[in-house]
Amino acid sequence: MMRSITSPDNQKAPGRSVGRDILRAVIPPAFWLGVWQLAAMWVGRKAIAAAWAAGDGAALVKAVIEGKALLLPGPLLVLRTLAELAVTPLLWQSAALSLVRIFSGFLGGAVLGGLLAAACAAFRPARLLLTPAVGVIRATPVASFIILLLLWVTTGLVPAVCAGLMVLPVVWGNVYKGIVQTDPLLLEGAKTWRFSRWKTLRLVYLPSVLPYFASGCSTALGLAWKAGVAAEVLCVPKLAIGSQVYYSKLYLETPSLFAWTITVLALSFLLDKMFGTLFRRMERGRGA
Repeated sequence: MMRSITSPDNQKAPGRSVGRDILRAVIPPAFWLGVWQLAAMWVGRKAIAAAWAAGDGAALVKAVIEGKALLLPGPLLVLRTLAELAVTPLLWQSAALSLVRIFSGFLGGAVLGGLLAAACAAFRPARLLLTPAVGVIRATPVASFIILLLLWVTTGLVPAVCAGLMVLPVVWGNVYKGIVQTDPLLLEGAKTWRFSRWKTLRLVYLPSVLPYFASGCSTALGLAWKAGVAAEVLCVPKLAIGSQVYYSKLYLETPSLFAWTITVLALSFLLDKMFGTLFRRMERGRGA
């Protein structure tokens, strides 16, 4: 009897859950796309009114879809521009090279930040010398770094170096904190059992530091991406997403500007889903 009462609810629950998930995924983007479309129509209201008064249906549809393209193109026009870019090698080559530049800078900054943190934790003179330098890097605006780097390194290396400089202080701070907060009882046990330095590092320090390192990398990933794209906009390497953003602005191609910006956002979400989720799993798995 109990089975006949509970079975319908148990059967409906998965469907309801899936429906809620779909609504949560669809409603917010649909709402903001609607706001964008209404804003574009408001900006281009004169063209819409003129087409309406003239009774020109084709011109009315074009005015509604495009808005005032120079100031605020409609989402359908931007989507069409993005689709046109997607079938050209330019988008894929620019995206690939931007990812290579910025991710190489991210890796370099993470490795260097971790090594400097270890040096600061192990040697007091290193801590006294490096802590102010890392503080300066943390406090300096990204734009200042980009302009200085343009004087010191080749154009193609500026995004990578800039991304690495944004990552370094974040990873340095987290790894240093993880080292100094290693459980003293574990260190005492390692001494009691006469662990070698390598064994102490592998069995005591690494499990303690890894959650902090993963947390720092998760935070620094977004910073590296934004700083790297900003560096590309200012230094304009040959093939880069930031360069295309700059050219779109320069030639007043606003739909292309929006399309390239959407590409930046899409890659940012992709990186966060891939590597951000990995780092968060590392953090939870080792921290538990």
